[in-house]
Amino acid sequence: MAHTLPALPYDYTALEPHIDEQTMRIHHDKHHAAYVNNLNAALEGQAALQTKGLDELIANLDAIPEGIRTAVRNNGGGHHNHTLFWEIMTPGGAREPTGSLADAITKAFGGFTQFKETFTKAGITRFGSGWAWLARKKDGAIEGYSTANQDSPVMEEKVPLLGCDVWEHAYYLKYQNRRPDYVAAWWNVVNWTEVGKRYEKAK
Repeated sequence: MAHTLPALPYDYTALEPHIDEQTMRIHHDKHHAAYVNNLNAALEGQAALQTKGLDELIANLDAIPEGIRTAVRNNGGGHHNHTLFWEIMTPGGAREPTGSLADAITKAFGGFTQFKETFTKAGITRFGSGWAWLARKKDGAIEGYSTANQDSPVMEEKVPLLGCDVWEHAYYLKYQNRRPDYVAAWWNVVNWTEVGKRYEKAK
């Protein structure tokens, strides 16, 4: 079964002024689409792998034939990460988490402000391209950190709850080289309701 590009859950203009329409169109329609197309191309002729879901595919990269492993890692990771990215953003969402997620963040980081500082630092100090994450570990604890390129917490047996794309294609049209400004603006469009649902499901 071929992997497909999911539709955006909102209009291309919905996240303005924080993320502009042109960036959203190029990011979703070009970059994410390319990851999907390249993943499908890498899996051609691999009948057993074509039946696996995306999570299962990237969670066990050692099971991927060496000749296509890097392509699956990069493009499967890119597809997975971006699918989450669109879903954890929304226009006019809650300003911060509530309930058990808020409690877990306070326990892990000392409070929401401290969490935002940790997460922001992970994103803006990631050298080159990558992602900042809030993820749940196997022991149930949550952590903020970053990964390189299109690597996903799933590849480390973790559950991604919140991810910020800090590849230049995510922000360069509007923010140029000002990654800290982009990350600061991005907090305004986080869909904390969806992130909370992901946390509950991970539990």
